[in-house]
Amino acid sequence: MPLDSIALNNVMQPIAKATGLPNEAYIDPAAFEVEKKKVFFENWAGIGFGKDVPSTGDAVPIEFLGIPLLMLRDRSGAVRVFQNICRHRGMILVQEPTKIRGVIRCPYHSWCYGLDGSLRSTPDIGGPGVNEHPDVDKDGLGLEEVRATLWRDVVFVNLSGTAPAFKDYAAELIERWKEFDKPIHHGGPESSFNLSVNCNWKLAVENYCESYHLPMVHPGLNSYSRLEDHYHIEEDGKFSGQGTVVYNPQLDNTGRAFENFDGLSDKWDRAAEYVSFFPNVLFGVHRDHVYAILLEPKGLEETNERVEIYYANQSMLDGNYADLRVRNSRQWKGIFVEDVFVVEGMQKGRHAPRFDGGHFSPAMDGPTHIFHRWVAEKLAG
Repeated sequence: MPLDSIALNNVMQPIAKATGLPNEAYIDPAAFEVEKKKVFFENWAGIGFGKDVPSTGDAVPIEFLGIPLLMLRDRSGAVRVFQNICRHRGMILVQEPTKIRGVIRCPYHSWCYGLDGSLRSTPDIGGPGVNEHPDVDKDGLGLEEVRATLWRDVVFVNLSGTAPAFKDYAAELIERWKEFDKPIHHGGPESSFNLSVNCNWKLAVENYCESYHLPMVHPGLNSYSRLEDHYHIEEDGKFSGQGTVVYNPQLDNTGRAFENFDGLSDKWDRAAEYVSFFPNVLFGVHRDHVYAILLEPKGLEETNERVEIYYANQSMLDGNYADLRVRNSRQWKGIFVEDVFVVEGMQKGRHAPRFDGGHFSPAMDGPTHIFHRWVAEKLAG
């Protein structure tokens, strides 16, 4: 059943009195259907990366929460997103990643579309050999475009078309990280990996945005970046996370390191920040590299975590740094893998009928409570 107003109101209380989202938010199919609309479709959600479509004509089909989408790079160099269906009979247009060198051709009746979504040709629509019909307005039958934008190489979409402009939606985080408003360079195949976890996507967000679990779950990380070296990041209604004041990567005992982003303030000599940008993108920023994690809900209790790592300078992509890129990727993957048993264990716990959503530490769980409250407010609508 959909979540009741009393449960949602309890989530929205001050942290000392609040309970977490109830079990239904993690295990009830009816609640998940409401969440798709209120949380994902009415806000700016991540669906892919600009690196997936690097050149003109590159196209990637994406199924996002059951909706078939097509992400492509148009002739102006912009990344655009369309519904991946022909306007004639709703046939899927592109079945797998491809390079479109001319037009997007429907495999059913060969209606053809340009990279801008316009309907270009309609073979035999007026009868054999007649490619026009007076009652068919091609100008009004282009592909249905989805509102999309690109930020930090993540492709965000607003399927409802009703969210604020992205620059307003993300204004506080854009301002917070304005020093990193510079080109970023993907590290190549060794800088990409996926984790499939048996949990609801929200548990991955909750775990990422807090540092409370570091001593217990990440003893290796905590040995040099201790719990007391971390601070909370709390932007109510927008994002939450954590930061550290002791970032000091040691990837090579000879002292080799990645180049830093130009023009950073002294803060970033030792600081790094990790933010859950609601609903489903997790960011990490450091003076020498950044990453993004796209959470792809595959169902109520299954989530794909797609991780992409980027560097400050194009020169970091050459062979002289390949070993460091591999070590950096392995280090992050090892840390993220350590979290799997936690989020999967919490998912199993959501099947305990007397669990009331849990309670928060007012001192340590602020970032998690902010996320719960954001979800509850969207669902209460």
